[in-house]
Amino acid sequence: MSAHWDVVVVGLGAMGSAAVYHLARAGAQVLGIDQYAPPHNLGSSHGLSRIIREAYYEDPRYVPLLQRAYTLWADLEQRAEETLLTPTGGLMVGLPDQELVQGASHSAALHDLSHERLSAAQVQERFPAWQIPDDWEAVYEGRAGFLHPETCIRAHLQAAKAAGASLRLNTPLQSWEALPTGGYRLQVGGEYIEAAQVVFTAGAWLQELVPVLQPALTITRQVLYWFEPLQPALFTPEAFPIFILQDAPDHFVYGFPDDGHGFKIALHVPGQPLGVAADLSQQVAPEEIAAMQAIVTRYFPQAAGPLRKTAVCMYTNTADHHFAMGAYQPGLWAISPCSGHGFKFAAVIGEITAQWVQGQTPAYDLSLFDLDRLMGQGRVDTRGSY
Repeated sequence: MSAHWDVVVVGLGAMGSAAVYHLARAGAQVLGIDQYAPPHNLGSSHGLSRIIREAYYEDPRYVPLLQRAYTLWADLEQRAEETLLTPTGGLMVGLPDQELVQGASHSAALHDLSHERLSAAQVQERFPAWQIPDDWEAVYEGRAGFLHPETCIRAHLQAAKAAGASLRLNTPLQSWEALPTGGYRLQVGGEYIEAAQVVFTAGAWLQELVPVLQPALTITRQVLYWFEPLQPALFTPEAFPIFILQDAPDHFVYGFPDDGHGFKIALHVPGQPLGVAADLSQQVAPEEIAAMQAIVTRYFPQAAGPLRKTAVCMYTNTADHHFAMGAYQPGLWAISPCSGHGFKFAAVIGEITAQWVQGQTPAYDLSLFDLDRLMGQGRVDTRGSY
């Protein structure tokens, strides 16, 4: 007979590790599986640092989720007895009439968040590592900082096991199908198991595991860079906040202070389109490095020392760049293709997932993330394979 679980969570990166933890805490018999051994560098949840910020330019409806996420990260940090979040403050920088500065100001005002509006001169006086045009402005928020993603995932998985979850790593999901009597049958590492509910949190592999979502999702390759600062004192976590910079309508750059690994910087938009996750190349071309060196020299000249290292990750994008999560048939959940800005929410999305699976209604306006907007009319998957 097949082993039977209340819930199987497929993919144990940012969202999956949080989901399996909250499900186990809620008393579910939960199995988490992953084709690799998280945390790893083959998906979307690595790179040593991920921004967390509160004045969310993308939409003010994200803010209540962020406020809960801060609480949950602090709780996990206490349980893990490790540093998961480093506060630095945060700057959203660009032309005052463009999306980034306008949106951050709007969210901050709507939710009465502590923040400051700074001129270019004020930014450069307070944070002398910056060099920006005189007509730019910034929104500064003191609560921003960065999460340590590998440590966060490890902490969620360890806490999940302590709460009773079972984990199978280096174990691929080979196929799944709906059972006529309800629930699902999965082939996992050559073995068949059954589950009342299945949660897919597989990131860039979601479009392969859940074929009905494939037309609505795009995968992009994103390169991360670490440079050796020429003046290290300007780029310490105490002196240099995390940032997002918008210097054109569809061009966003983000970065971090030097926490011992170098000054980290990357493009948020645009990314390089990929067909499927297997197409990802870890090789970084000389022209990619040169393009980023030009950005660093332009805006952070004292960071333009030797390149220390690079890394590559993936975004799984929706057309509107908002999250997508929910049930697309009874007991089958697709959680958060995050368009490159989801890690900070993982703790609260894990909690929301556990509430949904238990038939509860989360206390947030989640209409922005409704999975139905991605679904073709009348299309229902009853099976899938990887």
